[in-house]
Amino acid sequence: MDLTLSSTHRPDKQITRRAALKTGLAAMALGATRFSAPSWALPAPEPGEELVSFLDMPRTGENRLDWESLEQWITPQDQVFNVQHYGIPEFDPADFKLTITGMAAKPRSLSLSDLRALPKKDQLMTLECSGNGSSKGFMNAVYNSRWTGTPLAPLLEQCGIDPRAKEIVFFGKDTKVETLRKDTPRELAIEVPFGRSMSVEDAMNSNLLLAYERNGNPLEKRNGAPVRLIVPGWYGVANVKWLTRIDIRDRRYMGRYMARDYVTVRGERNGDETQFVETSVGRMNLKSVVARVTRMPTRNGAIPLKASGAAWDDGTGIARVQVRIDEGPWRDATLDATPKSTFSWTFFSISLGTVPPGKHTIISRAIDVNGRVQPSADDDEIALKKTYWEAYAQWPREIELEA
Repeated sequence: MDLTLSSTHRPDKQITRRAALKTGLAAMALGATRFSAPSWALPAPEPGEELVSFLDMPRTGENRLDWESLEQWITPQDQVFNVQHYGIPEFDPADFKLTITGMAAKPRSLSLSDLRALPKKDQLMTLECSGNGSSKGFMNAVYNSRWTGTPLAPLLEQCGIDPRAKEIVFFGKDTKVETLRKDTPRELAIEVPFGRSMSVEDAMNSNLLLAYERNGNPLEKRNGAPVRLIVPGWYGVANVKWLTRIDIRDRRYMGRYMARDYVTVRGERNGDETQFVETSVGRMNLKSVVARVTRMPTRNGAIPLKASGAAWDDGTGIARVQVRIDEGPWRDATLDATPKSTFSWTFFSISLGTVPPGKHTIISRAIDVNGRVQPSADDDEIALKKTYWEAYAQWPREIELEA
């Protein structure tokens, strides 16, 4: 996976996990009166409560979500991840232009000022990299935001989409020389922009934004400034950064990140046979994670334990989250009633009762309003998946408790 995220430790992060967790809880307790909804992410600590470290988990690196000290429902900028495949492009924002081309009766070219002058809309949304959770070192590429921009659909309508059009392609400013047809007499190396596409129907969804602000501030360059596409309920790769061109077409776009990378290969059982099918990464899958475990002092040889975390999907709706410890029964967690938004994560918490000292495994599973259950690693849709994209299996979290 061609990511520029780093898991190396920064000098200022060279502290013990336990110390970091205690500091985070203390800050939460002191800051309770400072935050108003939707600030609180996870339950505030009780007197004497202490965070428990997860085993064999690397510390969170720079510009990555730190589940164990997260204090806000809206993710602070210093915990926002960024992924880019063609590097961060160099250009003068003052020269920014967004063009709408292709099968349009009235093509357009808009400056940032032009976009800001159009009707404005806010959109709450959890954005996740589709590979998030594919390994223990890459489990925090997700964040929740309030994006501000102008809706895409009215602009496309004003341009007059040709009724023969089938797809809308979104191109970024970032480019790279790609070699096609390797090891053949007709090898071809060409410079191409990063691009992603979707059907005209999907692109005309009223929730899509041309966003220029995050949480009331201009986008940072690493997150796609001056303008990026925001597609609620879709994985991060579809939310094209440094957006400069929207092209309306009558045939499928087959760029690298639609047809070769970000393609999920999954086995599907057909009677006694397993057939492998390739699908392009698009909408987010149902997912949850135990983000934080806390304990109270040992009582009569047993340790009172709590867990909390987050669940999200493509906007279908989270109905329940269940949690189990070790091989015990699944138990319903309590879902936060507020804050809540269709395309944003929902936080949950549960008391796990008392457990003996030693190692334990805690796991959650989300269930949506249609009854779909977040799969385990043993379910076919995960066990027969050959690629790391769409990493949405249940996440076992391991801890070890001292008396």
